Amino acid sequence: MSKSRTQGIFTVEGVKGSVPRSQYSEKELRSKQWTPIDYCLKTVFKQMELAGNRPRTIHSYDYIFKQFCEANNIVFAEEITAQTIYNYLDVLQVSDRTKKIRLKSLKAILGKFYFNNWLTERFWLNIHIKTDREIKVSAKESDIFKLIHYIDQSSFIGFRDLTAILLMFKTGIRITTLCNLRERHLDLENGFLNLDGSTLKNHKFLKLPIDEELIERLRTLIDSNKKIRKYYNRHNTHVFITQRGLNMDVSKSSNCAISKQLTKYSQRYNLPNINAHAIRRAYAKNLLEKGASVP
Repeated sequence: MSKSRTQGIFTVEGVKGSVPRSQYSEKELRSKQWTPIDYCLKTVFKQMELAGNRPRTIHSYDYIFKQFCEANNIVFAEEITAQTIYNYLDVLQVSDRTKKIRLKSLKAILGKFYFNNWLTERFWLNIHIKTDREIKVSAKESDIFKLIHYIDQSSFIGFRDLTAILLMFKTGIRITTLCNLRERHLDLENGFLNLDGSTLKNHKFLKLPIDEELIERLRTLIDSNKKIRKYYNRHNTHVFITQRGLNMDVSKSSNCAISKQLTKYSQRYNLPNINAHAIRRAYAKNLLEKGASVP
């Protein structure tokens, strides 16, 4: 187990010996025609893998759910009840916000147990943890303009990053959509992004207008990409690539290179709220200030 999985929200203190053991003896449990937890988890995580979930996501679910089972000495899926969930939450010596994260993970797995017919009722749906809602702040437009001034656009990385920042700020697309953007998604003649379901969270088609500045930047970026791919003998059509011509595969990591660059810029130029989500919120805030409806 890596160190990161034994700290922070993954820390379970006071679990062992803090809750009663199963009401059934080991002999009684094995005599019942119940489904072993190990089999359930193996099946569920295989389904998640085939659905495209990242290994680190599956690992997190696995870690939390096994701690839940350990806290209640659960061996079979049919032993899981609402009370076992309450028992687990009670022994966690963490904040309510962290408990909410744990509960969300448990519910996700239990939902898959129900889907596979190992549980007959969704009793966990009525279990909730109330927390104060965190207010997420958008990036300041003035800070984005500072980045435009600070970033060196004479380098490929600088020009690529600034183009990415402006594209997110002016269209509101997510960082995952940006990193998966292909040349076929660009209609530079008519000034549109034509995003199909493969790039969007809701898997629906979306057509977004882009201005003349973005059109020229994207054309210049594509020309630069061609030179880099030719030099390194790479074959892809991604709009945003690494300086070695590789695409930014966000399915294997929580952050693509653009996101990591934003963190560096935030620290280097002392701009505390510069990240992909904050830039997206700045786009939404601009729309609202111009009179757009919330929907």
